[in-house]
Amino acid sequence: MPSNTIRPVRVLSDAQLNQFVQDGFIRLDNAFPEELAEQGRAILWRDTGCDPSDRKTWTRPVVRLGYYGQEPFRQAVNTPVLHAAFDQLVGSGRWRPRADLGSFPVRFPHADDPGDTSWHVDLSFPGPSDDPNERNDFSSWRVNVTSRGRALLMLFLFSDVGEADAPTRIRVGSHLDMARLLGPAGEAGMSPPILENVAADRPEALAVGSAGTAYLCHPFLIHAAQPHRGSSPRFMAQPPLHPAAPLQLDRKDGDYSPVETAIRRALQHGLG
Repeated sequence: MPSNTIRPVRVLSDAQLNQFVQDGFIRLDNAFPEELAEQGRAILWRDTGCDPSDRKTWTRPVVRLGYYGQEPFRQAVNTPVLHAAFDQLVGSGRWRPRADLGSFPVRFPHADDPGDTSWHVDLSFPGPSDDPNERNDFSSWRVNVTSRGRALLMLFLFSDVGEADAPTRIRVGSHLDMARLLGPAGEAGMSPPILENVAADRPEALAVGSAGTAYLCHPFLIHAAQPHRGSSPRFMAQPPLHPAAPLQLDRKDGDYSPVETAIRRALQHGLG
């Protein structure tokens, strides 16, 4: 190799890449600095309208806050470690940098059911209707076998999250089941499928970790929220990584990303 050739940066081992293909996610510790998480939490606390030191103000199980592109959030999603990981999982030049972290569902310790704990995959594009009301109704959006509009599902922990702190539940390997479910629908895809029993026999993992942890997940990974039974609110963003070009399941050069490889494995070789 010529001495002036730039070698791609690798932050994920071959074992981690294989885990992503098989399990549908990897946990990346120290994906962004804890200082950014602390700065971001200060902004989010302010916007909840709640007092961190007064639990009487924590009156709802979940408070949904919308799009955050201030400096702590912009920096958190654009660390060199994350960019290198995106290159390895999606492919260099095949994803678009984010300028924000999207919305935050802040989950509080609460006895009430939050009402949003069903198993699902994140939808990524509207259906064919020209009705603007339907196109703006995200609950009717679709997902297809080439994951149009979504290269990764990402979980960014802005607070420490233990098993009692409403960590996102993950059905390990469920992206393979989902790829097989989507295959017959082709490019048109499907509107929200009922997934309560899809991959129900798969083992379950919890997205726990310290503030600054990111989970990088296959876009077909089936996941779910849960009630908070801990003592401190959970701050987590769940933005997509957008593709710069559509995923391809038939590349002449065979240069498949791990995201594409997982889909191909599910469609061609069955679940594994």
